Amino acid sequence: MLTDVLRRFNRTYTQRIGVLDDSFLGTGRPLAVSRLLHEIGSGGPASVRDLRERLDLDSGHLSRMLRRLEEEGLVATVVDPGDRRRRVVELSPSGQQAYDDLERRSEDRAATLVAPLTPRQQERLATALGTADLLVRAATVRLREVASDDPVAQEATRRYVAELDRRFPGGFDPGGPDAPEPGARYVVATSDGAPVAYGGIRPVLDERTAEVKRMWVDGAWRGAGLGARMLRHLEDLAREQGYGRVVLDTNGTLTEAIAMYERAGYTRVERYNDNPYAEAFFAKELSSVS
Repeated sequence: MLTDVLRRFNRTYTQRIGVLDDSFLGTGRPLAVSRLLHEIGSGGPASVRDLRERLDLDSGHLSRMLRRLEEEGLVATVVDPGDRRRRVVELSPSGQQAYDDLERRSEDRAATLVAPLTPRQQERLATALGTADLLVRAATVRLREVASDDPVAQEATRRYVAELDRRFPGGFDPGGPDAPEPGARYVVATSDGAPVAYGGIRPVLDERTAEVKRMWVDGAWRGAGLGARMLRHLEDLAREQGYGRVVLDTNGTLTEAIAMYERAGYTRVERYNDNPYAEAFFAKELSSVS
């Protein structure tokens, strides 16, 4: 059973890397506080809100850990000069030294852990852990509905447009600013507070048909099933709104997207719009149960 394997791995790994110790890697700080120090140090100054979202912590727990780091003189929480509503956490000089020491200790522990393995075994382990990391993160991403002008939605749209511009032979011009779309609903998937997938539905053609728009998955996440999960979620939204059919268009260069749509039961149909970048058109009848 997958859950048995996962639980056994968790028990083995947490013991080997020192998670069970009160002083993680001999730093004098527990794992959770060390993880927070790493997050601040590796990503540069971060807002309290960003840290809370990245680490999936409630405000009280995060505040207690920040207070400890502040009392140790490792971080300072200041008002963001660019937005006085935000509080930003940054490392002090002592905090930078503590971060560097934590990185050195973590690297030494990892090297010691894999040292008995042959080069081939180390390569197998790296591949297996990379796959496991991707799939576990994909299983735990958050899907939530957002307004199209939400900052995380705008970031996802920017990255979506940039990818199309990079991949289309003649580039991609999205035109002017987005016009209001009555009845449109957009969903973003986030991991560590950053968008990794995005998409939406909007009414089109007739009262029983919705169109899937702006389907995008971060390139580093492809192969983990996140695109298919987002597509199912959008179909569920369409079904909840009473639509019985969904359509979508795409460009022929997006071969992985076309393959995903076909696996999901979409069939090719005739052109239904005047999108100059669209070369393939698909439709799917929605059953009453997903």
